[in-house]
Amino acid sequence: MCNSSSPTQFLLLAFADRRELQLLHFWLFLAISLAALLANGLILSAVACDHHLHTPMGFFLLNLSLTDLGSICTTVPIAMHNSLWDTTTISYAGCAAQVFLLFFFLGAEYFLLTIMCYDRYVAICKPLHYGTLLGSRACAHMAAAAWATGFLYSLLHTANTFSLPLCQGNALGQFFCEIPHILKLSCSHSGYRREIGFIVFSACLMFGCFVFIVFSYVQIFRAVLRIPSQQGRHKAFSTCLPHLAVVSIFVSTGTFAYLKSPSISSPSLDLALSVLYSVVPPALNPLIYSLRNQELKDALRKMMTGCFSGVNNLPLFFSRTFIV
Repeated sequence: MCNSSSPTQFLLLAFADRRELQLLHFWLFLAISLAALLANGLILSAVACDHHLHTPMGFFLLNLSLTDLGSICTTVPIAMHNSLWDTTTISYAGCAAQVFLLFFFLGAEYFLLTIMCYDRYVAICKPLHYGTLLGSRACAHMAAAAWATGFLYSLLHTANTFSLPLCQGNALGQFFCEIPHILKLSCSHSGYRREIGFIVFSACLMFGCFVFIVFSYVQIFRAVLRIPSQQGRHKAFSTCLPHLAVVSIFVSTGTFAYLKSPSISSPSLDLALSVLYSVVPPALNPLIYSLRNQELKDALRKMMTGCFSGVNNLPLFFSRTFIV
């Protein structure tokens, strides 16, 4: 009979055995996390300060930046700490918190991306009803529903996963706590099947959102192609393509990471895929949106110009202040 007592800590997968490579991973993750914090912070500031971005899309973009900040702050700091101090441990409570927060932010992000698709669909296919269907109250309700759904989705999976007895050791084949790797340590067949059922249900829900996104974009592209002016078509595409790119990266990497065949699974491939869907998007999403959104680029340029002009005026300010 196996010992079904849960471990007090887990062993995470190290990026490398050599000290030089561990430090390289630390500096690489530090650069990515700083880029994500800076880029998402700029978007939050631009949306909050520029009245031209006080639109439904700006509001949803602000919420998306919050989920990106939350997801990268959930996984990267632990990985940086372990690479810097040459350790691989994480406490049981810390692992549970990491699973909950990561599922919470990623779930909320996916539902927000679905809502943003609906926003583009209404703006292009039903422009006369845009103010009615996407008023401030409706946007607040939809964003709250996305966050609440992400919370319940995360709570369901985390509570069920960490209620399972674990008797297959404490080594996880991932650089952060991930449910599929925790399930491999379980010795409860009924609990394992229950969590698999939850995962299948979640996959069906995600697939439903994906079908809605695909259907909406089919209608959007049909409507855009009927726009007579080339400038109108370009403006419509410029508002849709960033969202489509973000959705494609998020869905493709996450789907392949969780549904790939076991025959092609390997620690290095799992590591690369997990970085692609949990670390790269928070740093890449702000860049994708800012490249194609002219209003966002103008707001960022105005904000940066104001900051630089303020810095250039500092010597004059101090000279006037301290000269008697």
